[in-house]
Amino acid sequence: MEPSQTPLESTRARILEAAIPLFNDRGLKFTMDELAAALGMSKKTIYAAFPSKEKMLEEMADYVFDFIQRDKAAILDDDTLPYLEKLRRVLTTLTDKYESIDLRRLYDLESRYGAVYAKVARRLETGWEGTTALLEQGIREGALRPFPIPIFKLMMETTLQQFFRNDVLLRSGISYQEALGQVVDILLRGILSPGEELPQ
Repeated sequence: MEPSQTPLESTRARILEAAIPLFNDRGLKFTMDELAAALGMSKKTIYAAFPSKEKMLEEMADYVFDFIQRDKAAILDDDTLPYLEKLRRVLTTLTDKYESIDLRRLYDLESRYGAVYAKVARRLETGWEGTTALLEQGIREGALRPFPIPIFKLMMETTLQQFFRNDVLLRSGISYQEALGQVVDILLRGILSPGEELPQ
């Protein structure tokens, strides 16, 4: 338990951590019985922490996105990184803590858990302030050609949302991280100034 956590917060964090490997194995089909068995905990204790599986998944989305935002902030604050490497890392970051989450398994999220899908979509659309400032810096300094940042942002958000709407990544055998990297490289190549190259 983190020093600042209450017992309930500690229990909730433990439940969310245990749900991740079950999700990787079974996707959204894992059951609360399976979760209780993995934790050695009663379902009653789980439901005291989360009133439903959907509420737990909503909390899990925030839990993971909060870690991603912290990692992005650390990248943005790292003045040792060359500009284009920093930009690419910010756009492709999946927190090291949760890089093992198989996000390809979220393809049926919208049809099964609409509220969770809406939460994920909102989180994809927010927290862009630091990235926007970095893109503006690139335009000012000449690493990027002038382009409409809101359109770039919309293209990123729309593509990632599509990954959560169908099973194309699972069918093609491409990991979410690989697909994200390819999307970012395609978009960045379209806005690089002549003579600039993406880091390998």
